Amino acid sequence: MVRNIQLRTTLLEESVDNILHKKAAKYLGIPIEDVTEVLILRKSIDARKSTIYFNYKVSVYIKEAPPKNNAYDFGYKDVSNAQEIHIIGFGPAGMYAALRCIELGYKPIVLERGKNVQERRRDLKAINRDHIVDEDSNYCFGEGGAGTYSDGKLYTRSLKRGDVRRIFENLVYHGATEQILIDAHPHIGTNKLPKLVQNIRETILKYGGEIHFKSRVTNFLITKNTLRAIVLQNGMEMPVNRVILATGHSARDIYYLLNKKKIGLKAKSFAMGVRVEHPQHIIDNIQYHCRNERNPLLPAASYSLVEQVKNRGVYSFCMCPGGFIVPAATSPGEVVVNGMSPSKRNNQFANSGIVVEIIVDVDIKKYEHFGPLRGLEYQKDLERLAFTSGGRSQVAPAQRLTDFVEGKLSNDLNPSSYQPGLKSAPLHSLLPKLIGSRLRSGFTAFGEKMRGYYTSEANVVGVESRTSAPVNIPRNKNLEHPEIQGLFPCGEGGGYAGGIISAAMDGERCAEAATSGL
Repeated sequence: MVRNIQLRTTLLEESVDNILHKKAAKYLGIPIEDVTEVLILRKSIDARKSTIYFNYKVSVYIKEAPPKNNAYDFGYKDVSNAQEIHIIGFGPAGMYAALRCIELGYKPIVLERGKNVQERRRDLKAINRDHIVDEDSNYCFGEGGAGTYSDGKLYTRSLKRGDVRRIFENLVYHGATEQILIDAHPHIGTNKLPKLVQNIRETILKYGGEIHFKSRVTNFLITKNTLRAIVLQNGMEMPVNRVILATGHSARDIYYLLNKKKIGLKAKSFAMGVRVEHPQHIIDNIQYHCRNERNPLLPAASYSLVEQVKNRGVYSFCMCPGGFIVPAATSPGEVVVNGMSPSKRNNQFANSGIVVEIIVDVDIKKYEHFGPLRGLEYQKDLERLAFTSGGRSQVAPAQRLTDFVEGKLSNDLNPSSYQPGLKSAPLHSLLPKLIGSRLRSGFTAFGEKMRGYYTSEANVVGVESRTSAPVNIPRNKNLEHPEIQGLFPCGEGGGYAGGIISAAMDGERCAEAATSGL
């Protein structure tokens, strides 16, 4: 017999041997000897009150053994000589599109502008240490996309877009721990993602797919509204039949190319703001109600905050407990910040984007002459402003949190995880009023919700501008561009995803759509 039940343990109970077996037996009113196994289906932490609980959803096996754990099987087959599907971009959407093509019996030809994970590391070192930005290899571009070196959080609300469990199991198949199948807010970690991405690459190559690095697409050749070929940066023309466009939200050259060719685009609402960084122990103390170090059974604490300010959402984004702030610029002359965490989340700082919702048709009317690219141009202006105010390098402008809210220049700044360094700057006046004034009100409200959050020990760092694409590449119900036959906009770059899992699910859907009818 198998029973699915809910159990909870306290921190003290969590250290007791076989505690779940004991609690399951008591809950079911049976001898503990009858409990053969307790399999954890889901685990979460409830820290809303002073007594902290671990909540479990479990399967209890009574007088019978659980089934043997079969290896995950995705039915990959040799597609070396199969019909080709071209995929532009090798981030989560592109990777999962390629894997799904192989499952369906089609050969993926992947074109990635950046380098593989091993070579990419040198360019990340260059931007952190020497402030040199490689436009094709950075924290956004390269094997695995932005997800490879910017955390690996796997939380998504996009439950209707595809099979989330299937995406998670595929990650396990390629090297992620099975813990991601259990945790309520699963996370892989920046230090472990490169190997997992490499394993996905090896699977694609093993079954006959192709992956071409340093292969930026610079043109689309279109005849009678049908995509016939793509052109690479070296001038090579590549005939195509179906193309999945999975270039990510920072591939601005693709938006410019499509706009130049008068291929339909739409301006899309997005969000911009700053990244705030606290010492991790402050967030732990707030969330876990502790005065000293957190209990070692508890992970670094996180938070999620939202407030409505003047009819716009102000909210936390990509919160990274025990993490780092990293430079996410994709071109010289701009400063962009993002966050990431290693798997153990054991850095001394916690950081999060705090951003303001921007409705393009209302909030940035003076950019209307840029048409569908007006949000993109607004982004660029703020990133250039951050570059200038930081000293014209990858040093980022920053302020103590309390000084930002009170409108004062900081005489000095707190220590930070941001390797290129920080420079004191009046972000409160540099940011447009649309963003700055709402952030100041938002931080005040967040301090009331989380006592201790509003503190001079936190830094505000600018700018957090790449939360999502400011441009939408339209597609019809068959996921194909309504004007260009054979072009399938996909993932974050198309405006159809907002993270690793939603992008992966959209990649699978686009692979299914692109191969349909062939």
